[in-house]
Amino acid sequence: MTRHVHDERSAVSTDRSAESTREPEGDPVLSLEGIARSYATETALSELSVSVRDGEVLTLLGPSGCGKTTTLRLVGGLERPDAGRIELHDDAIADADRGGFVPAEERDIGLVFQDFALFPHMTAAENVGFGLNDHSKAERRARVEELLALVDLADHGEDYPGELSGGQKQRIALARSLAPEPDVLLLDEPLSNLDVSLRVSMREEIRRIIDETGVTAIWVTHDQEEALSVADRVGIMNDGRLEQIGRPETVFERPASRFVATFLGRAGFLSATVADGVLLTEVGELDADALVGVERSDWGALSEEAAVDVLVRPDDLRVTPTSPADADGTITRRQYQGPSFVYRVETDGGDTVQSLHGHTEVFDVGESVRLDLVANHPLVWFPSA
Repeated sequence: MTRHVHDERSAVSTDRSAESTREPEGDPVLSLEGIARSYATETALSELSVSVRDGEVLTLLGPSGCGKTTTLRLVGGLERPDAGRIELHDDAIADADRGGFVPAEERDIGLVFQDFALFPHMTAAENVGFGLNDHSKAERRARVEELLALVDLADHGEDYPGELSGGQKQRIALARSLAPEPDVLLLDEPLSNLDVSLRVSMREEIRRIIDETGVTAIWVTHDQEEALSVADRVGIMNDGRLEQIGRPETVFERPASRFVATFLGRAGFLSATVADGVLLTEVGELDADALVGVERSDWGALSEEAAVDVLVRPDDLRVTPTSPADADGTITRRQYQGPSFVYRVETDGGDTVQSLHGHTEVFDVGESVRLDLVANHPLVWFPSA
């Protein structure tokens, strides 16, 4: 069947693009240039270059083994790079080419570990004040009281870690890292040891605390929702390389590679063919002004009958039960998520896509359905795989 998809994507895309490509304000506090790190025959990082601006929260997101924790360890001074240079306020703290290296304890960098790393024999207040030995007793007491109030634990200063909940332990660990007023705060999977029910509230709480202190931060996680929700910019890492970096909405809406597209949430691809300046898909025609090419791809360079794949996410599609003769595909899976259902559809042409519906829209597995594109934003296309 032929259905022409007509909407206001072009008008919508202009404002969204301008907003999402704005650079964060402030000068770079931390810069990594050409960083490489290997272990025996395994390459953990290769040619990593990235800067973090004053007051910015940069999240590094990627699967296990992609190099994100190694990046933190190098910045924190827990390891030395094999190549490249790390600068803090334009001063080199690691320079593999010239042999320069500033030890971890001499860097103005705070670390928050996923296992909290609190001293069990010290009270919460003593943990927070642990790194303030160069302060007078009065100064240390005032600073500890200030930070306990900041993390909403003013009444728990005399509690020991064993008497605190997981969320309270994480806030104490955060307060301890902030106590010396570091130039940069590093957070390594800070929510991974918390119950799922706590993670959303704690990520909002940690972001609040970071905003109130104005500290520059790098936050490492493998949780896509966490990374996108707390970041000013997000960097997607894969196999020791930075695949893409940008504002969360830019990276999500305009992924630079299939890996980024599929790693950032549910992704489906509709096969399409170029014909007379439009893309022909199983669910209708797409005009060129409703599309955005993946980075380095040029719509004008596509030849007639060229094959491409169009990225569609569950909220871009709607399914409607219909007769097999009028159907675009068949529901092969139904996933209930409380407020919503996500339906997986195998199209007649062999594509696999997903469609998001409210919890009252109940369709059966095996049901024949029509697919309609309802996206109100440009869709990204990739050269066919």
